[in-house]
Parts: sequence; C-alpha cells; structure tokens
Amino acid sequence: MTVPPRAEWPELAAETEGGAALTDVILATFRLNARLLEAAQELAAHGELTAAWWQVLGGVLDEPRSVADVGRIMGVSRQGVQRIADLLVERGLAEYRANPAHRRAKLLACTEAGYWAIRQVSVAQHPWAAELSTAVDVADLRTTLATMQALITRLEGA
Repeated sequence: MTVPPRAEWPELAAETEGGAALTDVILATFRLNARLLEAAQELAAHGELTAAWWQVLGGVLDEPRSVADVGRIMGVSRQGVQRIADLLVERGLAEYRANPAHRRAKLLACTEAGYWAIRQVSVAQHPWAAELSTAVDVADLRTTLATMQALITRLEGA
C-alpha cells in the first residue's frame, strides 16, 4: 500500500454527537465481545464444547436448520458454520437430515448428545449470567438489547 503525504489525505466529515456516541459504543462492544468470548470458552468447556460449537448448536436447538440459516441467525459465514457443523456431526453432537424444502441443502439437527452437552453448559451459564446481571438494572439490559437489535437491523438492511 502506498501512503500519500498527509496533505493529500481526504478531509473528515464533521463528527456528530450521535456518531461519536456510536463510535464509543462500537469500541466498548469490541472490548465486551473479547471478554464474552473468553467467558464463552470457559462455559462451553462444561459441555466439552468450544464457544464456536456452542454457538452453532444454539442455532439448531429449537428446530433443524440449514447451515446457511444458522449462519444468518448467528451472524457468521456459511462456510464457517459448515466446518463446525461437520465436526459436530463427526462427534455425534449433531446430525444432517433431509430437507424437504431443498434437495441439496440438508438440515442440521441437534442429537441427544448435543442436547446433553448444551445442558451441561447451561448448568454453568445460568448462574454465571444471573450473577453478572446483578451489575446492571434489568430495564437497562432490555434497552441495550433493543438498541443492539435496531443497529443489527439497520446494518443488515444496508
């Protein structure tokens, strides 16, 4: 990459109050994400899972879904989900089923072993979440969730 002299750099648009606040939210989200991923690894270990395996299994707990659908729900690439899904199937934590809506795109479904692993994680995760949630008012948590969902909707619609 060739870097031009600073005098040739493009001018920045004026930063708005909302833009500055959103930037602060984004930076805090990066930091929170790092801490949550660390915690997820520790919690997932209770079910002999990784955080990524837990995430993919979480996408099929309520019903079987295609790998692409799991990726959309979880906000990760279809290819990444496919690699993890194959590992979960290989380890007996999930299985592929025929998809009546699509001949080639099989459905990923949780097996009894997968549900057991998730139960083991949940036994550790529920008290962890309950304790951590005491640091913030429940109404504030709900507002945070609504804000995050609005931003996700906006970004995914862009």
